[in-house]
Amino acid sequence: MLDQSKAPILEALEEMKQNRLVPFDVPGHKHGKGNPDLTGFLGEKCLSVDVNSMKMLDNLCHPVSVIKEAEELAAEAFGAAHAFFMVGGTTSAVQSMVLSVCGRGDKLILPRNVHRSVINVMILCGAVPVYVNPDVEDRLGIALGMRISEVERAIRENPDAKAVFVNNPTYYGICSNIKGIAKLAHTHGMKLLVDEAHGTHFYFGGELPITAMAAGADMAAVSMHKSGGSLTQSSFLLTGSGVNQGYMRQIINLTQTTSGSYLLLSSLDISRRTLALKGQEIFAKVKDMVEYARGEINQIGDYYAYSKELVNGDSIYDFDITKLSVNTLSVGLAGIEVYDLLRDEYDIQAEFGDIGNILAYVSVGDRPRDIERLVSALAEIRRLYKKDRTGQLTAEYINPKVICSPQEAFYGEKQSLPLAACKNRVCAEFVMCYPPGIPILAPGELITQDILNYIVYAKEKGCSMTGPEDMEITHLNVMKVTS
Repeated sequence: MLDQSKAPILEALEEMKQNRLVPFDVPGHKHGKGNPDLTGFLGEKCLSVDVNSMKMLDNLCHPVSVIKEAEELAAEAFGAAHAFFMVGGTTSAVQSMVLSVCGRGDKLILPRNVHRSVINVMILCGAVPVYVNPDVEDRLGIALGMRISEVERAIRENPDAKAVFVNNPTYYGICSNIKGIAKLAHTHGMKLLVDEAHGTHFYFGGELPITAMAAGADMAAVSMHKSGGSLTQSSFLLTGSGVNQGYMRQIINLTQTTSGSYLLLSSLDISRRTLALKGQEIFAKVKDMVEYARGEINQIGDYYAYSKELVNGDSIYDFDITKLSVNTLSVGLAGIEVYDLLRDEYDIQAEFGDIGNILAYVSVGDRPRDIERLVSALAEIRRLYKKDRTGQLTAEYINPKVICSPQEAFYGEKQSLPLAACKNRVCAEFVMCYPPGIPILAPGELITQDILNYIVYAKEKGCSMTGPEDMEITHLNVMKVTS
């Protein structure tokens, strides 16, 4: 057993400060002395450890001392064979997973309701998606997990696929049967890759869904900066015993910076220590706060804060009870409308709002009075703004029709057309609401009237739309038709 009370990167940074080094290296602010405005904003303590790699601090690209030790501690804490420190966010971890198993023309089995980072990397490497279209919960309008039978069908029809990719949990807290999927994948010689961005706390909390590593996944991307408490953009890439650690490091180094931020690295180290020592206590408090909030919100009327009652043993195999996901449609308001009201009228910043739902991200940093403020604001919004539901869209997810690979569409010859003229054309770029960053359209997919209606509706409701070259999203790039 390793000593989880240690934080090797933090300790090395503290020792460096005591040595009072004179910096004739980068960064150019020289421990903050060269940029007093920045130092005044962030503080001397922060900038004094914003340093470059050096012998006593190790090197992220080839760790042999303190970073290596910190990785070993993280691996033990998460029950993994190895843990890689990632400073490019979980996006970087997800893309490294896919790049390690897929090249040009290789098939990847995955749900379509994935984060755009997955499709982005398929554009880069030329992998071909084999989508397992998820069920949609009729009342909530949200995409669910992967059915075992659908994964089995996809594997049977594509025995040459390299891996199965699962996002677990979804943004809404929905979990698939990843243990069953892992067994299926391995039986057919495929790897299981898991986007576990929203599941850091699974490793340290009781009464929570099974972790990717415990389920037998080969790799998992974990957003430590979400529920784990580290700085934004810091994550872990966890690997199982069947993954070549040296090769994985080479893959990571293809895209990850050679100037790893020690602010991010130390935040990962410190947060791992905190969770390893106090995680059970921390997430027990979070669970209690969310359960209380869920009960109070459901008593308001019309809102539906959902939980484990959704579990059906298949497409909703389990549910993350720390997720405070609230359906708003019975109030007559889209989720994004409630989201905007919370921010603009009540100074409450929710994680996201979409067509039918809001997500309030609750962590150990929240206080009971914060929960009460949220509940009171939602009650007042219902009282002041409730309206008839007529004309509402309900579905967050529309099954796509894939015409060609994302790479072929993205790099192919294209033209820009007004939205109304795009029906039945092949999209050559992304369209999505962010967050959650799940594409409405991805390169290579057919643009249908239902999808166009959804885009227009989402724009009208005020969703934060991203992806297209046209910032106003009045036009889309489509593949040029050749005669």
